[in-house]
Amino acid sequence: MSTPSLPRLQHIVGSGIVAAVGIWVSYVSYTQQPSEAFLFPRLIATVFVVLALWTFAKACLGWTKVGNGISVRQFTNLLPGLLVSLIYIFWAAKAFGFYTATTVAFFILLSLYDPAPHTAVRSWLMRILITACFMVVMYGLFAQLLNVYTPREVFF
Repeated sequence: MSTPSLPRLQHIVGSGIVAAVGIWVSYVSYTQQPSEAFLFPRLIATVFVVLALWTFAKACLGWTKVGNGISVRQFTNLLPGLLVSLIYIFWAAKAFGFYTATTVAFFILLSLYDPAPHTAVRSWLMRILITACFMVVMYGLFAQLLNVYTPREVFF
């Protein structure tokens, strides 16, 4: 058996990490109570695990076109967004409440990756407007349409 190339190895490791996180999230969603509150997360987690395991299997079997992989520069560009996401998932949503933390995290991520100039007032107003619209959709989806329990702490 030959050693996988670096791009293929990156794909195997990345998809393996995503599959492991998916299994953990799925396990948590199936073991939490009250069970009615976790119906929607269970559905999403199950679909997520199936897709993640399928992607991991394809990567291991070499069925995926992996391209050139991720360079150090690309990873450096992704790192701030990854850190914001991890802080949001593992701390901020619980500490500040789902809607407050989501608003702040979305605005930070949008500001980090929006190519519009950061010196123009108009681009900051657009980011605020997009964030507000995103939160209205999130609230309508989770609180009104799906009646999902969200982390509620200090603010919401």
